[in-house]
Amino acid sequence: MYTYYIIIGAVALVSWLVSNRLKSKFEKYSKIQLRNGMSGAEIAEKMLADNGIRDVQVISTPGRLTDHYNPANKTVNLSESVYSQRNAAAAAVAAHECGHAVQHATAYQWLTMRSKLVPIVSVTSSMSQWVVYGGVILMAVSGIASSLGFYVAVAGLVMMGFATLFSFVTLPVEYDASNRALAWLKNKNMLSQEEYAGAEDALKWAARTYLVAALGALASLVYWAYRVFARD
Repeated sequence: MYTYYIIIGAVALVSWLVSNRLKSKFEKYSKIQLRNGMSGAEIAEKMLADNGIRDVQVISTPGRLTDHYNPANKTVNLSESVYSQRNAAAAAVAAHECGHAVQHATAYQWLTMRSKLVPIVSVTSSMSQWVVYGGVILMAVSGIASSLGFYVAVAGLVMMGFATLFSFVTLPVEYDASNRALAWLKNKNMLSQEEYAGAEDALKWAARTYLVAALGALASLVYWAYRVFARD
């Protein structure tokens, strides 16, 4: 069990370091004002228009780093600072979220797969670890309870597997959205060289948060799978 806590602690530490680095990057690039004077909302609206997307609305959402694209109601939700600010960080985030809208409009396969996994993961992710842990405890008991515990633990591993799969499917979705955003910003000459470099760096660090999350999910799955099958 100590191994599990070491894994969780290591993942949490790396996640914290990457998250802090990401925040510092965004603070840095928030100070680089755009020469074109466009706000994040205006950047988003132009990228959507340039990609022929007319049915997606750009709206402001409360909070910080709460930016996201909602395929259900076709809205690009930008946090208040990104929506109204006119800097390299805001441009990067706005274009990235529009990258998801372009993925949706073009039926990007990884986004489609992730959307299909959402209902499953929303139900199983919160309980999977407890199911596995409960199964492992039952496996320590002799007789029928031990056999039952094995199947309970395996069921929990399957649940955990869906969450891990979701984390890894998210990676190409996020990286592709950033690539689409950066390509558009560059091809349309939306940013100066300094502004573009800042936007690119910010999006790279944002992507690393998803990478750490995926590796953490995999490490947890492998650990519990070892605990279950090693005792079978």
